[in-house]
Amino acid sequence: MKGEAPTSTGRRAEALACDYLEARGLRLLTRNYRCPRGEIDLVMRDGATTVFVEVRYRRRDDFGSGADSVDARKRTRLAASALHYLQRHREAARGPSRLDVVSMSGPPQAPRILWIPNAFDV
Repeated sequence: MKGEAPTSTGRRAEALACDYLEARGLRLLTRNYRCPRGEIDLVMRDGATTVFVEVRYRRRDDFGSGADSVDARKRTRLAASALHYLQRHREAARGPSRLDVVSMSGPPQAPRILWIPNAFDV
């Protein structure tokens, strides 16, 4: 990932996070859901639960992990984007939903992955 554009690094991190979550039983519904309020990296299904996933990659975590970078402003945008998704996808709105964070750090070829289910309340 060295020398790659940030979007390329981000896409690779999202792909790794998706593979990681799918290996744990989640099913991908959509990637990079965009709406006027923001973007959600991954929308997945965990049984009957719709899961909105924010993926954060940091090569080094000297100044905090990727999860630490999901500040109040980002949480507000994620929640608004998740609500937008639920308004557009009525079947998802009928069941439970949650907001997860997947934080990655270390070498891009084999990063450490920390999955935080239900990372914050809305």
